[in-house]
Amino acid sequence: MTKQHANWSPYDNNGGSVVAIAGADYCVVAADTRMSTGYSILTRGYSKISKLADKAYMASSGFQADVKALQKHLWWWDVGGHEVAIGFFDTKKLEYVMLLYPDDMPIYHFPQIYQHQHNKQMSCPAMAQLLSNTLYFKRFFPYYAFNVLGGLDTEGKGCVFTYDAVGSYERVGYSAQGSGSTLIMPFLDNQLKSPSPLLLPAVDAVTPLSEGEAIDLVKTVFASATERDIYTGDRLEITVLNANGTRTEFMELRKD
Repeated sequence: MTKQHANWSPYDNNGGSVVAIAGADYCVVAADTRMSTGYSILTRGYSKISKLADKAYMASSGFQADVKALQKHLWWWDVGGHEVAIGFFDTKKLEYVMLLYPDDMPIYHFPQIYQHQHNKQMSCPAMAQLLSNTLYFKRFFPYYAFNVLGGLDTEGKGCVFTYDAVGSYERVGYSAQGSGSTLIMPFLDNQLKSPSPLLLPAVDAVTPLSEGEAIDLVKTVFASATERDIYTGDRLEITVLNANGTRTEFMELRKD
């Protein structure tokens, strides 16, 4: 009788696709809401977009348990006003241990510390560096999360940063990650034709589309990807950032 070995992995891929497009004065971050494992749909209404700062939103695909752990780690350091405490992971007890302060010292507000030190909120490029450092710190047992970070920079221009699982990142005009990215990126390349980063003088990594055109393009690429990728579908969530603030739109996708 042949001896069979258990085939276990700490990772799973829950599928889904995420896209971000940067314009001259806006940024569009979009993702579908389907979460799957294998050939099973776990939920049809899971948001893959998270707010990291007023002008920085992250969309993540991959292993959603790792995505949640990554978001929690980033929230401890920034997350726009939430109370956080310093802690560490106890490898023996397998639990997070929160450090207590003597005499009931108030819990630190890291965003307030950043604002007091720099006299401004954390910008999207600063958040991009923080996300890169966080992913690189875990490079030997990485978060199985593939992220795009979109928002507005200090000049009010749209910015998109795309990542691999261990923190390598680049500022681009548009990006896609996830199970449908191989279908979406060729479409975006054809429509947007981002300038080469080797061009001199350097060209801004923003797309020539208006905000409305970018939203329509995002809807088109997701409708197309949903036809071919079984892990993308159900509903499309679109977050738009501009000088007037942030708004969210939804569009129904295929349910099968």
